[in-house]
Amino acid sequence: MKAHIYKFFIAILIMIAADSLYAAPPDTVWLSKLDVSLATTGWGQKGVNTSCMGNPIRLNGKEYRSGFGTHAPSLLYIKLSGDAMRFHAIVGVDDEEKKTAGSVIFSVFGDGELLCQTSTLVSNGVSEEINVNLVGIDTLLLAVDGTSDGISFDHADWADAYFLVRGTKPVAISRPLEPAYILTPKAPETPRINGPKVYGTRPGHDFIYRIPATGERPIKFSVKGLPKGLSLDKSTGIITGKVENAGRYETTITARNSKGENSKKFTIIAGNQIALTPPLGWNSWNCFACAIDQEKVKAATDAMINSGLADYGWSYINIDDCWMIQSDSDDPTLGGTPRDENGNMKTNKKFPDIKDLTDYVHSKGLKIGIYSGPGPRTCAGYTACYQHEEADARQFADWGFDYLKYDWCDYERIAKDHSLPELKKPYIVMNEALEKTGRDIVYSLCQYGMGDVWRWGAEVGGNCWRTTGDITDNWASVESIGFGQAGLEYFSGPGHWNDPDMLVVGKVGWGPALHPTNLSPNEQYTHISLWALLASPLLIGCDMTQLDDFTLNLLTNNEVLDINQDPLGMQAGRIFKEEGIEIWARNLEDGSKAVGLFNRGMRQATVVLQRSILNIVGDYTIRDVWKQEDIGPLGESYSAMVPSHGVKLLRIYK
Repeated sequence: MKAHIYKFFIAILIMIAADSLYAAPPDTVWLSKLDVSLATTGWGQKGVNTSCMGNPIRLNGKEYRSGFGTHAPSLLYIKLSGDAMRFHAIVGVDDEEKKTAGSVIFSVFGDGELLCQTSTLVSNGVSEEINVNLVGIDTLLLAVDGTSDGISFDHADWADAYFLVRGTKPVAISRPLEPAYILTPKAPETPRINGPKVYGTRPGHDFIYRIPATGERPIKFSVKGLPKGLSLDKSTGIITGKVENAGRYETTITARNSKGENSKKFTIIAGNQIALTPPLGWNSWNCFACAIDQEKVKAATDAMINSGLADYGWSYINIDDCWMIQSDSDDPTLGGTPRDENGNMKTNKKFPDIKDLTDYVHSKGLKIGIYSGPGPRTCAGYTACYQHEEADARQFADWGFDYLKYDWCDYERIAKDHSLPELKKPYIVMNEALEKTGRDIVYSLCQYGMGDVWRWGAEVGGNCWRTTGDITDNWASVESIGFGQAGLEYFSGPGHWNDPDMLVVGKVGWGPALHPTNLSPNEQYTHISLWALLASPLLIGCDMTQLDDFTLNLLTNNEVLDINQDPLGMQAGRIFKEEGIEIWARNLEDGSKAVGLFNRGMRQATVVLQRSILNIVGDYTIRDVWKQEDIGPLGESYSAMVPSHGVKLLRIYK
C-alpha cells in the first residue's frame, strides 16, 4: 500500500514539474544571431544589425540596435522544427533611402503557406509591425520582393526581429533544393539539322561553319548552292573557305544516316554584317576566372563536341581574362615583360602556344574568342590594349580569333568623364582597328550599360553589348537582370544584340572551386527561356566537362534555341505585368509568336494568356516548347499553372 502511495506522489510531482516547465517564459532568439549570410540579396551586404549599406538600421527616424538589413529581392530560410511560437519584426525601407524611390513588400511563409504580408512599403514612408503565430511550423521563409518600379534603392530592414521559442532554437539554412526535372525528349536517331537559318560573312574573309545536326552517327552531309570559294567536308559537316563575291546565297543542307535523311534551307549572306543571329557558345569566366589555362580551353572544346552541344549550334569557345602577362605578378607563370620587342602582346605561361590553340578549335569546326580592354590593364589587372589597339587587333586576327570581348574596367581612369563622346571613344578606336584586319571578329562591348549603350552600340561597330552589371548564380541577380530588359527590344536586331550577360546554369564558381548553380530547376528554366526570348547571345558559363543530364537537356532543346536564333531577330517585349506575373512575347519569321508566361512570385499561380494581348486573329495552335508537344487550339484565352519562379514557354502558330 505504501508503495502505491509513493508512486502516486511521484506522478503528481512529475505533472507539477511539467506544468511548471510549460509555464516558463519562452526564450527570445534574435534574428541577427542567426547566420544571415545564407540569405540571398539583390544587392549590397547582408547586414547584421545594420542596413545593406552597413549603416545603423533606421526606420521612421528610429534607430534599432538589432535586425537584419537586406536588399530586395531577398530570401532567408529558417528551420524551426515546430518549436517556435511567434515571430516579431518592424519592417520597412531604411531611412538611408529617404531621397530616393525604394518600394518593397515583406512576406512570411510557413511550410510554403503565406502567413503574413505587408502592404507596399516605400522610402520615407511608414513601417509596419509583423507579429505572426508560428506554432507547428517546421520551415520559415522571410522574403522581400521589389515592386513594379524595379529593385533600385530597395534597402529593406527586418528590425527588432526575434523569435519566441520553447525547445529547439531556430537555425538559418540554405535554400531547400528542388529536384531537377527534365522536360525535353531526346533527339531522334534520324538526322535533324539544327542551328540558325541564316549566316553572315564578309567577302574574302575566312569562313568556318560546322553544320549542327543530331542523329545516329556517322552522318553524311551535302550542300546544294554553296557560293564560290566555300567547300564542304562531307563526313564532318564543316564548311570552310572564303566567299569570293558579295551576295545572298540560298543553299540546301542535307544530312543522311542509316535511319533516314533531313534537309534544311540555309541562307549565307556575304555583305558587311556578321552575327546575323545571336552568338552561341561558351565563356571561361563564370567557371574558371583566372584559373583558366590552355588545357582547360582544349578540354572545353572537346566537351562541346563530345557532349553534343555543337550538334545544336553552340560554336564559340571564348577565353576571358587572365591569358596575358601580369607584369607585377610574383607568379612566374603570369609575370614578365608584357610585350615583345615589336610591341606585340605576349601570353603568359599558362598559354604556351595560343596559335596552336586557335588551330585546334578551328579543326573541330568551332570558333574561338579572346578578351581584352581599352585601358592599360584588364579587370583582373593583366595587360590590355591602351595605345596598342591596331597592333593588338592585328595580332588577334593573326592568331585566328573570331570574337573579342572588350571590357571597359581600367579605362575608367583614362576617360575624362561618362559623357557619350568619352564612352564611345575607346570602342570606336578598336572597331577601326578590327576593320583593318580582314577577319570576321564578333565585337562584344562590355561596359555594363553605361550611357544607354543599346542606343549607340551598333554605331561604334558593336555586334553585342552588355546592358547590365555582372550576373551571379542566384535568383535575385537573374531576376533583376532578365526582367530589367523590358523596353530595350527597340535597340536589338540582326548583327547587333542586347547582352544581359552569360548563363549561370551547371557547375560555376569564378575560380578553381566549382559548385552547382544556386538557381533552382524552375529558375534555370526561366533563365534559359527568358534569354532565348530576349534574342540574347547565349554563352554557357559552366564547366562543360562536368555537365549533368539536367543541364545538358536544358541547353539542347532545339525549339528553344530556334526562338533565340530566329532570323527575324526581334527581341521579346513585356506585354503583361500584374502581381508577380509577367508575359513576354516576340514575333518569329514564320508568323508565329514565342510567348513566355512567367511567375516571379513565391507561390505557384495560374497565369492567363488572353488572345487579345497577342493581336492575332484566326486559328492558332499552342505548343509547349520545353516539352515539344502541342497543347491544342488557342481560344479566347489559355490558362497554365506556373510554379514559383517558373515559366511556361509557348509557341503560338497557325
